[in-house]
Formats: sequence, C-alpha cells, structure tokens
Amino acid sequence: MMKKILIVEDDTAIAELERDYLELNGFECSIAERGTKGLEAALENDYDLILLDIMLPGMDGFEVCSKLREKKQTPVIFLSAKSDDIDKIRGLGLGADDYMTKPFSPNELVARVKAHISRYERLSGQDEIINFGKVSINTDARRVFIDGKEAPFTAKEYDLLLYLVKNKGKTVPKEVLFDKIWGFEAIGDISTVTVHIQRIRDKLGDENRIQTVWGVGYRFTM
Repeated sequence: MMKKILIVEDDTAIAELERDYLELNGFECSIAERGTKGLEAALENDYDLILLDIMLPGMDGFEVCSKLREKKQTPVIFLSAKSDDIDKIRGLGLGADDYMTKPFSPNELVARVKAHISRYERLSGQDEIINFGKVSINTDARRVFIDGKEAPFTAKEYDLLLYLVKNKGKTVPKEVLFDKIWGFEAIGDISTVTVHIQRIRDKLGDENRIQTVWGVGYRFTM
C-alpha cells in the first residue's frame, strides 16, 4: 500500500516540487495551502507523515503542530526558510520529528521521509504494556496513561520516556539520548534533551522517576 503524505505549504511551486519528488518515489501526496485546512485534513485522515511549513496563512505551522499533537502522533517534518536555532528548537519542542531549512535537497527530503515513516512503524509495532506506579505506557498505541487518564505526550517526549524506562537503572548520557531519539536528523544542541526531560517530569508529577546524574545524563529508577 502506498504511504500517504500531507504537504501543508502555501507556496504552490514548492508544494508541487515536493509532491513530484515524493510521487516519483512511490508516495501518495495531498496538498493543503492554509494552516487551518492542513490541520483539518491531518485530523480527518490517516497520513503516514506530514510536511509542514511554518509561515502559513490562517494558522502558522507551530500552532498546527501543537493542535495536531493533542490528537495524533503522526510524524511531522517542518520545512521552513527560517534557519534560526530558536525556531528549530521550538518546532522540535512542540513535537515535530525533524526540521529542514529551505532550500533543501529533494533527495535528502525523500530520505528523511522514508526514515521517519520506518522509525514510526518500528516503534508503533511493539505491542507491550509497561507499568510503574500509576503510570501505564501502551507501546502499541504510543500512549501514556497516568492513574487511568491519558497524558498528552509529544512524540519526542514519549520516545525519551520509553528509552529511559527500557534502560531502567542505567545512567544514560545526554549525548546518547540526543543521538538515539533525534538520530541522524539531530538539529540544534543537546540542551533540547534537558527541555524535553523537564516536560516529561512535569507531566509525570508525583510519579516522576527520572533522576539527574550531574555532569552525565539521566537515570530512570523503578
């Protein structure tokens, strides 16, 4: 079955270029030219990945990503002319899986799309329930429940938590977390790990079991 990609981009020429390269590589593509339309399409359909511009009419890409993450964990790649690290960190912090700066290589775009879809499918295919305290992690659905109520974890927050839980008792350096979770598309610096860890702790509340090992990284204790 062909993988479905949603392109949310208001520049018709860029959107069509992305579509053409992806379709040549066996993907089925849809285009939305406004942020509101893109969010509506993303929520109503099951896409395998979303390519999301930041500067969009109606609703910018940051808001689209934030609202999408309240409902779905579909992989998101930001494609933007904004190259500042603060924008990259903000986008990743909102739950995006990657950030590419325009202009970009179409071949690199296709490679990253394939890599993110493959990674998402691999992680989603692990049917397992992990419990600690009042927390339950459903690795099949990629959902986290605290005291029976679902907690809104972004894709990267979920991946970080799951990695630490599966390596419980071990001290994991920040550099390792950055490499394992962000992979080859790692952008910015490892300070984003600290930001994500703090958000995870806030969401876990009294059930937080992530310890800081000063000067090294983090350790999850059962």
